[in-house]
Amino acid sequence: MAFRPFRNVIVCHMVPGSEDRVGPVFAHFDHVTRPQDLGVIGRILLSHDDLYIHVIERKEDPAVSGQRRGLPAFEKIAELIAPYVTPYPSYWENPSHSVAKEFYSWLPEGDVPPDRELTVIVQRMKPGSEEDIARVFADSDAGPLPISTGVTGRWLYAIDDVMVHLLEQDPETAAAVRADHESHRPAFARIMDELSPYLSPYRPDTWQTPADSVAHPFYRWVVPDWQPVD
Repeated sequence: MAFRPFRNVIVCHMVPGSEDRVGPVFAHFDHVTRPQDLGVIGRILLSHDDLYIHVIERKEDPAVSGQRRGLPAFEKIAELIAPYVTPYPSYWENPSHSVAKEFYSWLPEGDVPPDRELTVIVQRMKPGSEEDIARVFADSDAGPLPISTGVTGRWLYAIDDVMVHLLEQDPETAAAVRADHESHRPAFARIMDELSPYLSPYRPDTWQTPADSVAHPFYRWVVPDWQPVD
């Protein structure tokens, strides 16, 4: 079976345009420390409007490994990015409150291509609607649509009034779907209609197409000296 990392998702506010201030901080400490000694094998930093999204990739679930720390120089990093990155949740009291909670996941049966692409989608959600959103996705994922569109994994996370959707796809199939989107439009439209009571664009005043909900990666690190064991 193809290896998939365990992922944590951190969501904060970020001063728009400060990617070139935040990214180099992580680049420095990922180089001079060894996050992999704590089970971390990668990270992706993304921005979406005034949001900072940090996807931490681990060898396995910390509940299994016991390795819950992910940043050997956490306090120094927090100090350096503090002018640009601040807590998002209204209930924030400590760093754990910036970790979004996974409330739905789906994986196809059987193996998947080794080369897969990850898209991070951000939407505003009605607080407390996780169960309704999960139901809509579960109904769709039980049918043929995810396989026909190259979806190889889906994970939904919630934090306050934000939903982060990690969508993993076979890039070849996904590209074919984008080139022939019309054939899938009715199915996508039905899902969007069912989700409309619970989800909306993060910034409805600037949103025009679904592509406007995709977060933009500005830093990526992958551990250079580790491979999953078959």
